[in-house]
Amino acid sequence: MTLKESVLNAATSSSLETSTPPIICFSHLRWDFVLQRPQHLMRRFGKSGRVFFFEEYIPTNHHLPYLEFHAFDDTSVIAVRPRVPQDWHGERLQKAMSGLLDQLLALQGARKPILWFYTPMMFPFAAHVDAAAVVYDCMDELSNFRYAPPELRQNEQQLMRRADVVFTGGYSIYEAKRAQHDNIHPFPSSVDVAHFAAARTSSIKPDDQRKIGGPILGYYGVIDERIDLSLLAEVAAARPHWSLVMVGPLAKIDETQLPRAANIYYLGRKDYAELPAYVAGWDIALMPFALNEATRFISPTKTPEYLAAGRPVVSTAITDVIRHYGDLGSVLIAGDNRQFIQACEEALALAKQPAQWLGAADEKLATISWDDTFLQMSALVEEALHRRAGKPISIQAPVIKRSAGANPYDFLIVGAGFAGSVLAERLASSGKRVLICDRRPHIGGNAYDCQDAAGVLVHKYGPHIFHTNSEEIFAYLSRFTAWRPYEHRVLASVADKLLPMPINRTTLKGLYGIDLADEQAAAEYLKTKAEPTPEIRTSRDVVISQVGSHLYRTFFEGYTRKQWGLDPSELDKSVTARVPTRTSTDDRYFLDTYQAMPADGFTRMFENMLDHPNIQIEAGVDYNELDRKNLAPRTIFTGPIDAYFDHRFGPLPYRSLEFKHETHDREQFQPVAVVNYPSLDVPYTRITEYKHLTGQQHRQTSISYEFARAEGDPYYPIPRPENQALYKQYEALAREQNDVIFVGRLGTYKYYNMDQVVGQALATFRRFSATEQKLNGAFSTAAE
Repeated sequence: MTLKESVLNAATSSSLETSTPPIICFSHLRWDFVLQRPQHLMRRFGKSGRVFFFEEYIPTNHHLPYLEFHAFDDTSVIAVRPRVPQDWHGERLQKAMSGLLDQLLALQGARKPILWFYTPMMFPFAAHVDAAAVVYDCMDELSNFRYAPPELRQNEQQLMRRADVVFTGGYSIYEAKRAQHDNIHPFPSSVDVAHFAAARTSSIKPDDQRKIGGPILGYYGVIDERIDLSLLAEVAAARPHWSLVMVGPLAKIDETQLPRAANIYYLGRKDYAELPAYVAGWDIALMPFALNEATRFISPTKTPEYLAAGRPVVSTAITDVIRHYGDLGSVLIAGDNRQFIQACEEALALAKQPAQWLGAADEKLATISWDDTFLQMSALVEEALHRRAGKPISIQAPVIKRSAGANPYDFLIVGAGFAGSVLAERLASSGKRVLICDRRPHIGGNAYDCQDAAGVLVHKYGPHIFHTNSEEIFAYLSRFTAWRPYEHRVLASVADKLLPMPINRTTLKGLYGIDLADEQAAAEYLKTKAEPTPEIRTSRDVVISQVGSHLYRTFFEGYTRKQWGLDPSELDKSVTARVPTRTSTDDRYFLDTYQAMPADGFTRMFENMLDHPNIQIEAGVDYNELDRKNLAPRTIFTGPIDAYFDHRFGPLPYRSLEFKHETHDREQFQPVAVVNYPSLDVPYTRITEYKHLTGQQHRQTSISYEFARAEGDPYYPIPRPENQALYKQYEALAREQNDVIFVGRLGTYKYYNMDQVVGQALATFRRFSATEQKLNGAFSTAAE
């Protein structure tokens, strides 16, 4: 197809009618400058409808304004470039831009479009358009950038008032703007994993990088005021044997400002397709961002891209990088120039041992693809269209067509806990027929709650406390429950005292009788207790290195032995890393943004979730009793993955629990919901009093004693390297299946919190919702 044919087909053909309103995307970035968030998303929207990428105007010597249409071979998106006489300014310029936009609307058939803004500066000339919906994707805080127009903030306020839905490029900018709109959602940077993963095996050596000696520390992206040029110069001077490769165009800074050294290489702008080949030649990847107003709210796309390419990352202390990747050993955060250089040394060592960190990085990347982001945004835009028009308008990829055959259901879901119930609701809402079964005589899985004989609402399988930092997860569950605010606090019974956990200044005062004045004093005190450990591998290493042997023995050693049946030195470091040590007096167990309990209990929330005409519930039924082949062509399995395969490679180790429930004829048994008993002299691990969790008023109170067991229903996968190796055998077997997917804590053998299970289930559904081909490719394990 020629350029002319592409433009005419996209801009004028009435045969291109779809159910999707056309999108006019207003961007301050040129379509073919660098491939960033707008291009990733608009390419995907362009697969199901017409997308016009309306760029900033270009001055012309022609005496009248006109539009240029640019089609590109790799996409159906049409770039629209307004050309305006170079001496037109102010009101005359705005009037010309409005007129050009009206011309575009007339060309595309005068259908009400979706107006999608990446810059508020284009809103004034588009404000008159009768739109199907208005979207503001606030990718960056543009008002903080160099040379930002003074009217930008005012234009943004007007756009916010008009917008039906607002997206942000990360959580920091979301937190800054969340009060400005009642339908605003954070979408941090996503990644095209397959594209950048090619760097792990690429043998291509670009000509301009081929002769550069190693080790190579690389960066790609725009080089502008967000780059700390003095840091770059200091690194080059401190380590002259390192090669610093900077790939990307200059913007808003003069070439003379760039630091020059024999080991700094500026290779210029490269196409998106070329980037993996460049990264393949690097040892580590850099994000040498300056800490200034321009970087205050950024959520760099480079972080997940570098990880997908298989390179450790060293970054300055960007808030959203710390927030989203600070828990990964492969992303090192530096507070100053000296620390940055030291972090580069550590990253170079990591690069030689990819097996130690790639797995954790890949697990993180599995949940942040551009496809997932596109589907989430699509659903939110569809809701906005629905509110505007009073009828549903689908703009995302179609839901998969029902398989041919006589099966009464499209999906059999095994397990009615969080993973199974969320997927049942999502699939049923998309038109699928679902049968969900559970061998227990109730729904809700381990989160099931009910009234005991005394009428006290209790959690039958131990305390479940909801907390999350994800607005998406909290908003989703809010469809099925109101919430009771609740911040969880835990005390530990030590030497006849009840002391706060996690350890904080109050704990130290109660244990040692010392009154530490502030956080700095507490940090210094803990340093004197800490015992340096060369390598943090086990749960014991984590605690000893932070607080030393006495606090370890007092709070962790006995509790961990009872809970897991193993010494902390035999468990992965992730177990005790879940319980941090604090230097403040904050005694909340969790610090998440959203902390609450379902107002009417978890079971009622599950009942609301599964109350759908497309869902059939069979409680008290083991899936082995069902004729699975004739029920549904596809199965979602949330039970133990080893049990599904009849323990072919041997049983995976799980830890079980036993509960002793009691009711006492008094209103309160203990001061908080949970008291831990770390001493080995006490057989149980903790006592829970449920009225603290539920807020129920009752003259009696019910408690439970919790005992960890080796045998019984599986509760917790045991995090040890040999167990992961065994799981990998089952995971490989699961990948060979084309009609079953494994989801949840037991299905993927991971120690997930409740919100993480919900997030995994929502991400799994989004993969279902793309296309039939994508669905078939998704059936293996949800962690793929």
